[in-house]
Amino acid sequence: MTAAPTIHVCTVCRRVREDLPDGFDRPGAALADALAQRLRDAGSAITVATAECLSVCKRPCTIALAADGKWTYLIGDLETEIHLDDIVGAAELYAASADGIVPWRERPACFRKGVVARVPPLPARQQG
Repeated sequence: MTAAPTIHVCTVCRRVREDLPDGFDRPGAALADALAQRLRDAGSAITVATAECLSVCKRPCTIALAADGKWTYLIGDLETEIHLDDIVGAAELYAASADGIVPWRERPACFRKGVVARVPPLPARQQG
């Protein structure tokens, strides 16, 4: 049995918002809170963790979907109001996969369009 995945959410990404005094907001905290609540309500083993920076500043809001022994996906251009269900659904497909690779056609559109990177899993450490 593999470990449940974690959705890492960047909380420092700045999204341009001309309607705000500073000219930007930081949507990551709201996304992390909404994801955590949705997953708790569903009784999911998937966890949410905040990240200070995922270095994808030009594509806020960004998440990393990761689990031991699986490929990690970095996905940008996400919005809480629009993509929450897609993120949860994609995370569930990811959790059910053996290696973290979800077939392209099964991924929600925001994941197909928003992929920044796919990072191979680290080699398993030998106990000894």
